[in-house]
Amino acid sequence: MAKNDFDELMSIGVDIGKDVFHLLGFDRNGRLVLRKKIKRMELVATFEELPRCIVGLEACMSAHFVSRTLRKMGFEPRIIPAIYVQPFNKGQKNDYNDAEAIAEAALRPNLKTVSEKTQEQLDLQALHRVRSRLVSRRTATMNQIRAFLIEQGITVRKSVAALRTSLQAILDNRDDEMSLRMRKLILGLQQDWIWIDKRIEMTTSEIEGVSKSEASCQRLMTIPGIGPIISTAVVAAVGNGEAYDRGRDFPAWLGLVPRQHSTGGRTILGRITKRGSRYLRMLFVQAAQVIMMRPKNWPKFSFGPWLEAAATRMQHNKLGVALANKLARIAWSVLNSGKDFDWKEKEFATAI
Repeated sequence: MAKNDFDELMSIGVDIGKDVFHLLGFDRNGRLVLRKKIKRMELVATFEELPRCIVGLEACMSAHFVSRTLRKMGFEPRIIPAIYVQPFNKGQKNDYNDAEAIAEAALRPNLKTVSEKTQEQLDLQALHRVRSRLVSRRTATMNQIRAFLIEQGITVRKSVAALRTSLQAILDNRDDEMSLRMRKLILGLQQDWIWIDKRIEMTTSEIEGVSKSEASCQRLMTIPGIGPIISTAVVAAVGNGEAYDRGRDFPAWLGLVPRQHSTGGRTILGRITKRGSRYLRMLFVQAAQVIMMRPKNWPKFSFGPWLEAAATRMQHNKLGVALANKLARIAWSVLNSGKDFDWKEKEFATAI
């Protein structure tokens, strides 16, 4: 392509890979004027030669870093969820077809894009992902210890506290019921468990430190059921919530709304969609379950009358999801308004 062909460049789709990027660009008439494969290290040098325009990126690893880099150069990057890029794919799956679909999707004015995360948000998100992995690894270690003990005919009650308090006594007093090799294996797993516990405590302490210094987290923690973990996870994921026009859009992104399959004017609602952040959805449902365990506190909340009425007509798990949806809407309202949650104010009772 001649260099002058780039003068009318309107949009560029970038298919991000680990080492190689595929670029594909269209001019104002929809003609293909750019088709190029570059190394990751050539990103800045390549875009310096191109006119400033819209650049579409699929939401994936390093998309936020690339977006910030291009924005500093004067481009208009748009990070697009993969589910919204898929309908624009034509032909078979390859990198250039993906880049073409991204370039076309980036031009749609009503398409929802992902908010660009700051480095602080990415750091906080990384802390949560490390903690989540450690918790999962701890659970796997405990389950393996239980399985080995059952193989030796030794059972322990179903709780973390029961296993924690009884494991050492089992190893000390019932060593005649297991072989020396099995005892060494379980001792090793116990040491792994202790080490993971320390790592989880360190990571949790760091997250709690962020929650104490971040004003948005402090406001979110005024909401019932929301503490340092949920507040920092929300801020890491959505910042101040500016990506959503209304409170109901945030729980919809979390997948806390019914799946809809409607046609001919007939609305059919099914199970929740479970789209978006699985981690955040889990945290909000857990917060809802904690609130539901204490019915005597419901009258204190602005949404108390709604919760009491819903409890009479909804099954327990369905009520938990509905309350999680309510908490997510309130969280967006708190972030958007910049005000603390008022336990009696009607604004937060509806949180539309």
